[in-house]
Amino acid sequence: MQVSELTEAWPDYDRQERLAGFHALSREDAEEFFTALPSRDSAEFLLELPPLERKTWMRMLPPDDAVDLLQEVSSEDRVALLGLLDEVNRKEVAVLLAYAEDDAGGLMSTRFARVRPDLRVDEALLYLRRQARDNLETMYYVYVLDNEQHLLGVVSLRQLFQAAAGATVADVMTKQVDAVRHDMDQEALSRKYKQHTYFALPVVDGFGRMKGIVTHDDIVDVVDEEATEDAQKFGGMEALDAPYLDAGFFEMFKKRAGWLCVLFLGEMLTASAMAHFEAEIAKAVVLTLFVPLIISSGGNSGSQASTLVIRAMALGELRMRDAFRVARREFASGLALGAVLAVMGLLRVVLADAMFGSYGDHALRVGLAVGISLIGVVLFGTLAGSMLPLLLQRAGFDPASASAPFVATLVDVSGLLIYFSVASLLLGGTLL
Repeated sequence: MQVSELTEAWPDYDRQERLAGFHALSREDAEEFFTALPSRDSAEFLLELPPLERKTWMRMLPPDDAVDLLQEVSSEDRVALLGLLDEVNRKEVAVLLAYAEDDAGGLMSTRFARVRPDLRVDEALLYLRRQARDNLETMYYVYVLDNEQHLLGVVSLRQLFQAAAGATVADVMTKQVDAVRHDMDQEALSRKYKQHTYFALPVVDGFGRMKGIVTHDDIVDVVDEEATEDAQKFGGMEALDAPYLDAGFFEMFKKRAGWLCVLFLGEMLTASAMAHFEAEIAKAVVLTLFVPLIISSGGNSGSQASTLVIRAMALGELRMRDAFRVARREFASGLALGAVLAVMGLLRVVLADAMFGSYGDHALRVGLAVGISLIGVVLFGTLAGSMLPLLLQRAGFDPASASAPFVATLVDVSGLLIYFSVASLLLGGTLL
């Protein structure tokens, strides 16, 4: 069996078919396949293997991949799998497990190329050849450390090969090194990678001592995870901790029910707003025909604005200091978009009355009430959708919580207040 065939069939295979397919691979292909499996799948499959094979494959994993796998199993299985490692690897993995899963320390690999600054270049190259046998994460960057493991600089293999005879590592290294703290959040880390297109970044503690490196392939997984989490929050729910089909029923229920209840309570305010204008509605039932039109326009404009702002914040394009610029842009956008919809709404009322006599002698006033309300509602929705994520970030919450359903619910209530207030002003003494 080829790796591509097994990869394609893997989700549909049962336990026995997976074992048979895996054992049908050559050793080289089996290593490629196992290391390419998502952490959750590799953890599940590893526990299905016979004890001897389980030990072999567990010891084959680099420490950072072993940590990812261990974070997917129960505490009891974690202890058992840790016991399969040799003493050196077990210590490395235990150190990494002490870091939070979504921090730089939890993503890093402790296997990186290192040299001392006082080594001659030819000595450094011989030393690196010996290190290369230890399954280093990458040899593209070589990090220069002192005896206390403080990060002094970085040097590439090209610099070492091009160095003059007799030069030391200190002579050719780059002293200005971009490093990240071990407690940096993975989202901030991914933005740093995007801004500078690094292949690898060193991770240091609060004293500048190097702990490991985070490579670009780790960041690819982080970006995918963060994008998935934000997309789920945009839908008005908590982010799932597992793939959709692997999430249990009660976990899915819990993640979705909480936000649904909050949104439902918010929509209750809409009913309260309708009740407040009950007298106006009783006098002019025609006004209720345009309620869905008004509130949906406000909700749609708010959802657009919140999506744009949240995504820009995720990409590092917006900061809290940009709030005034965002408000100014969205104010202009809200007025322009509201004006377009207002013209369409006014024409809808006037033309319907001209063709069918739908609204009687007060058609123009009804049309103006609809048009002016649309300007106000769309303007409010745009401003609310753009400012809410920034305010949530300032308060220490996740901006993605300002999801489209949440903004739409907020704008529903305000839309009714704006609509019936405008209608009362324009139609007072006539229809009302």
